[in-house]
Amino acid sequence: MNVNFINPFLQSLLNVISTMASLELTPGKPQIKTDNLAKGDVSGLIGMVGPQTKGSLSITFEQKLVLQIMQNMLGENPGKINEEVTDLVGEITNMVTGGAKNLLGQKGYEFEMATPMVVSGQGHTISHKANGTKIIMPFTSSHGTAYIEVCFES
Repeated sequence: MNVNFINPFLQSLLNVISTMASLELTPGKPQIKTDNLAKGDVSGLIGMVGPQTKGSLSITFEQKLVLQIMQNMLGENPGKINEEVTDLVGEITNMVTGGAKNLLGQKGYEFEMATPMVVSGQGHTISHKANGTKIIMPFTSSHGTAYIEVCFES
């Protein structure tokens, strides 16, 4: 998998969370993921298709972290994952993918974005739309962890 293709998504996640939610995330070590089980409580998943590649991205948040992000962005904290929280995760997924799309566009990579899908609940699964290697990377904070997964057909 092309690191130049993944890094814009990682940079974009850090940028969106620090700018919109005033929270700093610390990137962990990327690993290859072999199952579909989500590591957190709520996930946004978005598909991407372009002339050079096809793939998908998911961002999964632990409940404590996503509730803190919501508190910082909107001044609200429902105390649990509800429809407003899942809407927020969809928006964050859109913003991160849009930011990465701009960065990749500067390098000559073009793709179209689908509408994000949001899945929540303990033990939910993430079904990537591409038949490629899945890379997962944790981002830690004092409020919990977010996980970004990227999967592209080579």
